[in-house]
Amino acid sequence: MTDPDDSRKLQAPSFLGVLGSVLASMFGVQSNRKRKQDFTHGKPSQYILVGLLVTGVFILTIWGVVQLVMKLAAPGLE
Repeated sequence: MTDPDDSRKLQAPSFLGVLGSVLASMFGVQSNRKRKQDFTHGKPSQYILVGLLVTGVFILTIWGVVQLVMKLAAPGLE
């Protein structure tokens, strides 16, 4: 008997699929089935590139929030 998810498992992941996998792995909630699919059908270069981009966006977001808080906390100390 065939599993209806077999056709999905054989396809290479899309950009959104790679992004979802990277975000899930950053939070530590990646399922074992999805991890196996990523390792068997995904290209490592895609995950590395998306991981670097997501990390860069995360760092810039934290930096922006810190800058905003510093301006709001002491507006006269610029």
